[in-house]
Amino acid sequence: MPNYLFQLERKPLKVPKSNESALHRTNKYNAAKANASNWEHLILVEENVRIGLIIGYTIPMFSGFVVMFFATATFAFGKSYSLLFFARSLQGVGSACTSTAGMGMLAEVYPDDQERGAAMGFALGGLALGVLVGPPFGGVMYKCCGKETPFLLLAIMSLCEGIFQLVVLQPKVSQAQLKSSSFKALLTDRYILISGGAITIGNLGIAMLEPTLPLWMMDTMRATPATIGAAFLPASLSYLVGTNIFGPLAYRIGRWLSALIGLITIGSCLFAIPQSKNVYQLIIPTGCMGLAIGMIDASMFPHMGHIVDKRHSGIYGGVYAIADAAFCLAYAFGPVFGGPLIRSIGFPTMLYLVAILNFVYAPFLVILRRMPEAVDETTSAVSICIFEFAYVFFRHITFSYCYFFR
Repeated sequence: MPNYLFQLERKPLKVPKSNESALHRTNKYNAAKANASNWEHLILVEENVRIGLIIGYTIPMFSGFVVMFFATATFAFGKSYSLLFFARSLQGVGSACTSTAGMGMLAEVYPDDQERGAAMGFALGGLALGVLVGPPFGGVMYKCCGKETPFLLLAIMSLCEGIFQLVVLQPKVSQAQLKSSSFKALLTDRYILISGGAITIGNLGIAMLEPTLPLWMMDTMRATPATIGAAFLPASLSYLVGTNIFGPLAYRIGRWLSALIGLITIGSCLFAIPQSKNVYQLIIPTGCMGLAIGMIDASMFPHMGHIVDKRHSGIYGGVYAIADAAFCLAYAFGPVFGGPLIRSIGFPTMLYLVAILNFVYAPFLVILRRMPEAVDETTSAVSICIFEFAYVFFRHITFSYCYFFR
């Protein structure tokens, strides 16, 4: 898609020596394209919670695949930037439906905490497989067959998945038998907030790297497009391994400890990446980083379901909407802040700051080691204040960046 967007704007693909115009293009296109999907995703997760409580998980998940079918078909036939932007937003709607409902359904089908962890690790491995196969598949198909072919194939796959769900799951209305905890009660539970924060911060590093590492490699290593694509393969492959291994393993060693080790590992890898002199030296830090992200996701996603079991009613749509929003928050902030930061403070300093953030946040996961069953009203009140402060803070930071770096 970046190559096609550059052609629409009639701008050269070659990166100038100063790399300034490449930075500008990356900030403009990556931020707009990513945030169209991610912010739409964040807006819709709470609505999907309400819908899920009324009609169950199967209909929202099926509807999500229908929406993604139309979004992918729009990508195939879209010729203008505005239409592609709309398709990306539509894709965010479909993703919000499928991911929130899918995780909620897994948590309901697997009530045993250990089995749930293994199932969610396997499901997250599917995400890693898509990230692993997507770039080489899209690149080869785009080069050989043009823009339309890969998206048409994906649209056909979405259609087949929808038909498969119709046959196997048979989507139908299934109202919740239990009274659900309010979305506000979930958002003000400090254990849910800490778990969601670990997901956001754990994925923030790779979200920052996706738009900025290619520019840094072109500037310092004179890397080719093929080399840049290969640089992300170790992270995707190790994430696939990590989610499948640490799904069941994190239950044995403690999910809080698995996520804590993951954050420390990510911080160390972010310090190591700027020291690399060629693409081969990137293999170990990016590979370890993907494994660490897999440790965090495979630990925190099932742990948030466990929190609902112990401290709230057993309705999982709300907590996995929060988990999904936490995941997307990292990928919404990454392109927005990545471009301006690499231009203002440089690539190494940007990664050092994110690494420090991982180190600072890691000790908070010790709080998850002991979790009381009753919700403390005083703790909930403090959590409300913290949540509202964080919301206002990040909103003003985002608006400031959009104003100064537009």
